[in-house]
Amino acid sequence: MTVPGAPRDEFRLRAPRNPLRLAVSGSLWRSAWFLIVYVFAAGWILFAAGLTASAAAVCCAVTIAGFPVLIGAAGVLRGCAAAERARLGAVFTQPVHGRYRPATGQGIVARTRAMWDGATWRDLAYVVGLWIPLCGLDVVVVTVWLTFLAGITLPLWYWAPRATFHGGLVAHGVQLGYFPNGPSGPGGHGFYADTLPKALLVAAISLAAFLLFNYVVVATARMHGRVARGLLRAPADPLAEARAVLAEPGPLESLTR
Repeated sequence: MTVPGAPRDEFRLRAPRNPLRLAVSGSLWRSAWFLIVYVFAAGWILFAAGLTASAAAVCCAVTIAGFPVLIGAAGVLRGCAAAERARLGAVFTQPVHGRYRPATGQGIVARTRAMWDGATWRDLAYVVGLWIPLCGLDVVVVTVWLTFLAGITLPLWYWAPRATFHGGLVAHGVQLGYFPNGPSGPGGHGFYADTLPKALLVAAISLAAFLLFNYVVVATARMHGRVARGLLRAPADPLAEARAVLAEPGPLESLTR
């Protein structure tokens, strides 16, 4: 029996065992897009808005304007959380909904207490508190993934980069290491892709690494989504199972007809 309100661990992002199938699947590109948007846009915007609102609330909490600012800050955090819940549609098959405590009393004090309920504090924990670890992880994964993706296309543009070394030596190619004196000079370490065969070798290695690293991209997006959902969703109702049993037709219902 499915308990209403219970979290369903149904991911929209799936990783087939065949790496070639994963490379052309929607799950990979949705995962990459989910992480890239957080790294380059959503994460920074939500963090800046949440941190600014929280800082303003703390600074004004001891003044007469504290209550309106606290209410406004809570509203900003709830809006940030709502935006992130909308993005989680790319990760889960079921929408993620939040639930906030309604104001039960009258006056600005009661409204402030209602706005800063447990759900709002969880919004703050995700939007501000977890931004550094989540963004840091996503940056590493996205950077490595994009590096492998660029390496696959290296044969198309390896000749374009131009570097000047000691002694005025000019060489074209991509440095994968340290070459202070040019591709063939002393003291060089690594691989210098300055010919088409070398670029093709880098592309082949990058393709193999790309196919394997795709699983890391999907796993990271799923983990990020799981953390976000755990903090931003409405808490499970402990009485949901009992309510579901009471709502179902009983064995004596047929006798009353």
